Amino acid sequence: MDNDCLFCRIVAGEIPATVVHETETTLAFRDIDPKAPVHVLVIPKDHHPDVVTLANDDPAAAAGLLAAAAAVAETEGLLMDGFRLLFNTGGYAGQEVFHVHAHVLGGEPLGPMLAPR
Repeated sequence: MDNDCLFCRIVAGEIPATVVHETETTLAFRDIDPKAPVHVLVIPKDHHPDVVTLANDDPAAAAGLLAAAAAVAETEGLLMDGFRLLFNTGGYAGQEVFHVHAHVLGGEPLGPMLAPR
């Protein structure tokens, strides 16, 4: 655990979150500033700064993270109409918390991936 990491503190129960799914190795909770009607963050309980580091250091944990994201999409009723699964990696991508997390977004048409230039 990184004591300075917001998501590690959520995993430790120090900061409250609205948990929607949990496994032995993952935690999924509602984003406090949702960008869609459904916006859930899915994280590994162990600290990894980004998805590349997670995939390189622990491929099984990366697979578990994807499985948890799929379970969240199903539980949230997103499978029929579709959803977006998004990883921001690094500052240019807009990553704000440097603990790998997947955004599960859906519940309405989401439009293009990126805003027009």
